[in-house]
Amino acid sequence: MDHQTIRQQMPTLVAGHVPSNARSFQFNIFDGTPKENMLGFRVDPSPFEGKVVATTEDAIVIKIGRTKFAVLDRALITEVPEEGAKVEVIPYARRRFDGQRADKPEEVIEHTADGTPYTVQRMILGAAPAMLPIAQPQCLELQQLIEQLEQMPAPDGHRRIAHMLVDAQAQGFSLVDPKPVDIIRTPPTISFTVQTAKLSGRVSVIYMRADDTYSVELHRNDERIERRDDIYFDMLGETLADLFDDGTWRHIRVHTLQKPARSKKVVSSFN
Repeated sequence: MDHQTIRQQMPTLVAGHVPSNARSFQFNIFDGTPKENMLGFRVDPSPFEGKVVATTEDAIVIKIGRTKFAVLDRALITEVPEEGAKVEVIPYARRRFDGQRADKPEEVIEHTADGTPYTVQRMILGAAPAMLPIAQPQCLELQQLIEQLEQMPAPDGHRRIAHMLVDAQAQGFSLVDPKPVDIIRTPPTISFTVQTAKLSGRVSVIYMRADDTYSVELHRNDERIERRDDIYFDMLGETLADLFDDGTWRHIRVHTLQKPARSKKVVSSFN
């Protein structure tokens, strides 16, 4: 979607929907590009509701406040609503493996001096962690692999690799956690299943100690269908994205809450 074209069209598109005493109006464009706050941190927008006031070949314009509008990229929305309809819009937000938003404050149980428990909400500005749902392994190389999956960026630059796994519906995590003496004979491995338009099967990330690289294997119904070798740690995100990231995470979910009112036809009869 061409931002410059939309900016030029907006005064015409919202004409009649801005109060006559308003000197200006505001709008945000939702086209899959990550948002940033005033501090420069990447942020995930919250869901919102509004009324569809205009549509073009490329965009849907929704009024969400007295002088505030949202512009949705038509190529990304899951439903094309009718003009005049009231809709709910849920833009993409990074999530944890429990389904919660990744930017939700972490709740920690602390205790007073006498042992009384209390709950503390903790959040780091700009952080949206998605911790893998697995126990801490003993193998150092496996610990490093987990940290890389949780901290290293996905190719899109907004998500971490772990967020990409969440979006691919990764589950059924298992580990091969060898002792140091067995690290070559039994390579450290993280395995999980994914379900996307690209791949429905099991993914194994294997650390190859002799080369200090990773290999990635794909299995479907217990049959190996692909293996990639000589993957350095900074290639993990790109490799995994190429194997199973289908891009549907960018979709903007739109739900019609109320259809536009229809004017009733008046039927006259003559004797």
